[in-house]
Amino acid sequence: MEMTIRPVIEKVPGRPVVIAGPCSAEGEEQVLSTARELAKLGTVDLFRSGIWKPRTRPGSFEGVGTVGLGWLKKVKEETGLKTTTEVANTQHVFEALKHNVDVLWLGARTTVNPFSVQEVADAIKGVDIPVLVKNPINPDLKLWIGAIERIYKAGVTRIGVIHRGFSYHGDTKYRNVPRWQIPIELKRQFPDLQIIVDNSHICGRRDTLQDVAQKALDLNYDGLMTEVHPTPDEAWSDAAQQITPQTFGELLEALQIRSLTSDNPEYVDTIEHLRHEIDEIDEELLNLLGRRMNLADDIGRYKKRNNIAILQTERWGEILDRAKVKGQLKGLSEDFVSVFLKAVHQESINHQEAIMQSRDVEA
Repeated sequence: MEMTIRPVIEKVPGRPVVIAGPCSAEGEEQVLSTARELAKLGTVDLFRSGIWKPRTRPGSFEGVGTVGLGWLKKVKEETGLKTTTEVANTQHVFEALKHNVDVLWLGARTTVNPFSVQEVADAIKGVDIPVLVKNPINPDLKLWIGAIERIYKAGVTRIGVIHRGFSYHGDTKYRNVPRWQIPIELKRQFPDLQIIVDNSHICGRRDTLQDVAQKALDLNYDGLMTEVHPTPDEAWSDAAQQITPQTFGELLEALQIRSLTSDNPEYVDTIEHLRHEIDEIDEELLNLLGRRMNLADDIGRYKKRNNIAILQTERWGEILDRAKVKGQLKGLSEDFVSVFLKAVHQESINHQEAIMQSRDVEA
């Protein structure tokens, strides 16, 4: 689907788009005090606060509801900051629009459900309001794109996305694993789409917020959304990942803004030479992978003749363990080696399955 997308927020040259505010609106003074301190920074484009909070289990704090929208309205009147909040259904949209919220966002639990996205899209049809779409909980790029398309079909052209990481079952240093390759692919397909990193939900803790924000900017993200609270440890939701306005100001000051390119002749010549070498190596890699698949085909034929199962678990485990050790010696991370080899292994299985299912009878 071809889309003409406009920016949600006009970027100021030399700095990222900045969205900040508490995870949840807890009280009028809490909201206003946070907004006053953030306004002093002079670099905040949107004040965020959760009014309705979709929680994993009942009984958790699920937001103050519509009363909190009045507090956001006061934020705009007193500080001049534009506001944004999460909406998940028709009533949320109507209430947010009635209270002059400037930007709406769809949360991960909404994006994952096309019925919910469509309900929001129908509610904003004919309304010229920007919308930010968080990635779905699971790492499904098509589902993310589908949500964007539904909002676009409602007549909204100012659309951006928020990368908040993906659920992962296993040991990880993140609350939600970033899987950077997914938003990178989204940006490749939709280069005009503004992409914001939600470093708070990726990290789930304060001490790594700076690193994730910097990495996002190094990957040419347009901005960041960070949860800021006057007394983070006392927050009613997601206390561990929130920071004070002062700490947030220090985080912004420490960020390094990278240029997209340079006119320096030495840089241009050197980078072109290195890229040419990479292109040649990529060609060699593809040739080697092609040869590997030819060998997998040969193995598949022998397995078919002898009625042997395709997957040999012990052999696969040996290959993976050996590769992880060798990869570390060559400066390759265990995660990279694992993901790469699993993709190669799956392709080998696909080749052998095609041979197993073929009707050709070999002599």
